[in-house]
Amino acid sequence: MATAFARVLRGLAIAVPIGNVLTFTEALGTVGVGDRSRVYWAARATLVRRHEDFPLFDRAFAVFWEGRGTADAGDVDQETQQISIVMDDDGDDESGDDDDGDAEASDDPTIQLRFSATEVLRHKDFGAYSDDELRLAQQLMSQLRFAGPPRQSLRLTPSRRDHRRPDLRRTVRASLAAGGEPVQRHWREPGERMRRMVLLLDVSGSMEPYARALLRFVQAAVAGRQKVEAFAMGTRLTRITKELGSRDPDKALGLAASRVTDWSGGTRLGECLRWFNDEWGVRGMARGAIVIVLSDGWDRGDPVLLADQMRRLQRITHDLVWVNPLKVTPGYAPLARGMAAALPYVDHFVEGHSMAAMEELARVISGSAATRTTTTGQVARYA
Repeated sequence: MATAFARVLRGLAIAVPIGNVLTFTEALGTVGVGDRSRVYWAARATLVRRHEDFPLFDRAFAVFWEGRGTADAGDVDQETQQISIVMDDDGDDESGDDDDGDAEASDDPTIQLRFSATEVLRHKDFGAYSDDELRLAQQLMSQLRFAGPPRQSLRLTPSRRDHRRPDLRRTVRASLAAGGEPVQRHWREPGERMRRMVLLLDVSGSMEPYARALLRFVQAAVAGRQKVEAFAMGTRLTRITKELGSRDPDKALGLAASRVTDWSGGTRLGECLRWFNDEWGVRGMARGAIVIVLSDGWDRGDPVLLADQMRRLQRITHDLVWVNPLKVTPGYAPLARGMAAALPYVDHFVEGHSMAAMEELARVISGSAATRTTTTGQVARYA
């Protein structure tokens, strides 16, 4: 919302530096968005630097944040201007030019505030998504790339560098052109392969506001990437990789929903992780893999069991990531027994409440975001 409103102001020729936008974002985190008076003064204090921009800012704020008309009954001497908000589809440049031309040709001084619905959706909480917004978010999620750092393969590939492993076949073949003399020697080295990614989605009742959006995220990852395994965790563990493999999201989600019998029920994270470790993880599925747990950490089971299973899982994984939709809450601390027990064994602890958080998760997986913390650092942060 802060970024979208800044773009609106820039469209009205109000200079808004990126530093001011970041300050406004921090201010919103402090005052919230429920009290429009606080939002107004936070925006005015951080985004507007010139006194002559205040009247235009007031009209833009009324349209963007309050959805009401901009004509002030008390401003009799001022020229009336009509402000309209136009929602842009990404990449639709030609239609935008036509609209601007119509606005200039019109006799009424109309200012059009243009911003993208996609940009607003990126920062909206998953719990407030409508069905149409979920379908749009599915398209955005399918564009994310989840490519972690590669792992060394047992398969040998040709190498241009001198290596300890000679490639006898290529060396002999090249020697035929020199009368059988191995003038040019060839080498081999271990190749690289994509790491497996394992997604463990909590589908308990406490995760219901976010589970339907995160399930679409899991489906996009399974359908768009090789070597992805997906599981649903509730009172039992359910493997849903095959159901989510369809390219049709609606069909895949329907199959997964029919497969998971404990949707919106209780949760036993420790039991589910033990089941995963015993049946799949320790046997090879999680070895050297990137394992992502999507859960709020509320657990009805034994926290000691959860801690033991997280310790087992961390020992064999390349990265163990915990995605918690509640982490974005101001002043959040892992007070839930399950979250507190699991946190010391988590490599990355990230948010999971919005599309922007999913984009950050993609950066964490790729290794471009420096979010790894040690066990001591995690405990000290929330002590």
